[in-house]
Amino acid sequence: METITDTINAVTWHMACYVDDIPEDGGGCAFISGKQIAIYNFARRGEWYATDNQCPHRQQMALSRGMIGSHAEEPKVACPFHKKTFSLQTGQCLNDDEYRINTFPVMVKENRVYVGL
Repeated sequence: METITDTINAVTWHMACYVDDIPEDGGGCAFISGKQIAIYNFARRGEWYATDNQCPHRQQMALSRGMIGSHAEEPKVACPFHKKTFSLQTGQCLNDDEYRINTFPVMVKENRVYVGL
């Protein structure tokens, strides 16, 4: 796995997959540094996002299979099992203040998708 370290911003970029590995307006999962990371290609918005793959509601590794969309202008993902929705920008649960997921920066370069941890 290719990594690039950005010491100024304390981020290490990990090559997670290729652009074609993630469906348009959908998600996929990569195993990076011992973590399952959900990666989303929000093609309708021309944006990429990465979050924990684990839904904190029932501890299932399923967020990468959730539906993505928008709530107002906020990009979101819905857990495919229990429909808890999470902001792809902040990780805050949009329909239950008790839950939150981690979000990670994404960089697309030369057809490769990098996630910053």
